[in-house]
Amino acid sequence: MSELDEFNFTGLFVFDMANNHQGSVEHGLKVVDGVGAAARKYGVRGAMKFQFRQLDTFIHPSHREASDNKHIPRFQSTRMHRSDYQVLMDAAREVGLLTMCTPFDEESVDIIGEMGFDIIKIASCSAEDWPLVEKASESGLPLICSTGGVDLSGIDALNSHFTHRGVEFAIMHCVSIYPTPPELLQLNQIEALRHRYPGRPIGWSTHEDPNDTTPVMMAVAKGATLFERHVGIETDEIKLNAYSSTPEQVDRWIEAYKRAKAVCGDNERPSSPKIEQDAIRSLKRGVYAKESISSGEPIDRAQVYFAMPCLEGQIDSGMWRSGAIASSDIGVDSVLLRKNVSLPAAPAESVLKTAVHEVKALLNLANVPLNSEFSTEYSHHYGISKFRETGAVLISCINREYCKKILVQLPGQGHPEHFHELKDETFQVLFGQLQIQVDGKQSVLSPGQICLVQPGTWHSFWTETGVVFEEISTRDVSGDSYYRDKSINRMERSERKTIVDHWGRFQLPEVLGNVGAE
Repeated sequence: MSELDEFNFTGLFVFDMANNHQGSVEHGLKVVDGVGAAARKYGVRGAMKFQFRQLDTFIHPSHREASDNKHIPRFQSTRMHRSDYQVLMDAAREVGLLTMCTPFDEESVDIIGEMGFDIIKIASCSAEDWPLVEKASESGLPLICSTGGVDLSGIDALNSHFTHRGVEFAIMHCVSIYPTPPELLQLNQIEALRHRYPGRPIGWSTHEDPNDTTPVMMAVAKGATLFERHVGIETDEIKLNAYSSTPEQVDRWIEAYKRAKAVCGDNERPSSPKIEQDAIRSLKRGVYAKESISSGEPIDRAQVYFAMPCLEGQIDSGMWRSGAIASSDIGVDSVLLRKNVSLPAAPAESVLKTAVHEVKALLNLANVPLNSEFSTEYSHHYGISKFRETGAVLISCINREYCKKILVQLPGQGHPEHFHELKDETFQVLFGQLQIQVDGKQSVLSPGQICLVQPGTWHSFWTETGVVFEEISTRDVSGDSYYRDKSINRMERSERKTIVDHWGRFQLPEVLGNVGAE
């Protein structure tokens, strides 16, 4: 790859041939063809992975002829030349697979680069082999690192090492037990790694029974975005180990992945399809008249009852509010239709209370905890009815010689242009994206980024995603905001701000006088 940060790890399936080529190019080609066909069938991005060891230097001289290490005879018996691997590598690309290789020594890293592989894999046994890790980091290729047997401090070190060197990399949860029994798969670690390294692609390299497709479905649900397993082909003479998959088993494995993706659905809350809306409505209660109601008459709760079914166009029990006005006569046991009943406007505090539910959800998503002692300022510069378009929620944590606030804006909210005569403030984004304009210069801030706003500096901000950010400033003084829109300056502070203790659960109706949102 010519540039870093271009490789997309999402949805990648790594097929590790390891030594299952048996030292035979012909047999290896059958493996490539078999797994390539499975990848094409399901339209997934696959990578054929090889393993490189320069055996003449990799194995100690005293173990080259005979060794009690069970792996060494296997490596020796399946030795292949570089030209053989080139044939397999070319074949993998011909069937639409990416090429990937695991080096077990530094010389192999150089050969991988010379041959033009797409990706380097760091095996679990090499994850703390720092001479090899450092060499691989210099290759310029994207890396995938397995973490079997590595503790969290070791994974932290790898994450920092690759990040500092500008390496594009993914981390794979792995249990290096061959085969891995179900009770030792530890799939919760996928989620733990996602939370520990946010934004980093997290995958799963697996060694369980290849006939068991339940684990891959669970791994999808836990958030794994790339997957790896050993592959091979059996013949009358060649038998696979207990953790390698045949092409047929790979087919079922990918099919299970696809099924899991469909079952899990999207991360964003989807809109309800009509079939679901119809099903829900068929179970709702509608509003019916308990007594005769005359046109123009206000309707209170005692004059109606709720019952199934809820008919088309009828007010349902969840929509009901006392104070509705009938626009036509309604007989006993008749339905109250939306077209002949005018429901009262929601009270002003309901606009803010509804927004608070979303604000709390954003704070939860951002993992920003609050003390129980704080005050909340709801800024609504053009009135509460327009709060969702123009406004912000400012949570005051500290206001002494220094001040700290947590600011939250919902998707689509903006804060008008203004300056402070006294206050010197710095914003730091914690969650979402903040679009800010300072002295006419616009920028977009992501989590961790900061922006200094000095006294007398015009600034405004808004968000498309929803945002949580900190404001650290000098003491906040009432009346120190001056808006470019002079109509805001002419408003009383209480007209454009509602300030309450905590969230104002019981204060809002009193402070706002229970006036309508309009």
